[in-house]
Amino acid sequence: MKLNPHVLSFLKSLLFTYLLTAVLLFVLAFLFYQLKLPQSQLRIGIYAIYIISCLAGGFIIGKTMHQKKFLWGLLFGILYFLILILLSFVIQKEILQGIASSILIMAICGVCGMVGGMIS
Repeated sequence: MKLNPHVLSFLKSLLFTYLLTAVLLFVLAFLFYQLKLPQSQLRIGIYAIYIISCLAGGFIIGKTMHQKKFLWGLLFGILYFLILILLSFVIQKEILQGIASSILIMAICGVCGMVGGMIS
């Protein structure tokens, strides 16, 4: 069975973006451990990782798709968020922190994916 090139591009972009997210999370954990930063700053670091990852993913998908790059980037950011929610539920048996936090994270991922697509 041969995959649609658009689906394949999305899967490659998602794989790269989640690998980038994992690396950035390890760096963030290392920095927090070494610098003994207060945990109150952890949320800022995690949001920064969402921003960087979705910008990168939106940029990659925008380079692949040659029309409506902003829309593909937005779709990428939302898909990234939905997979994040699914993984969070599978691992922690709960959906992130709450509805307000989830909506904020979805907006961050969607907008950053869209911006990444637009600048590609």
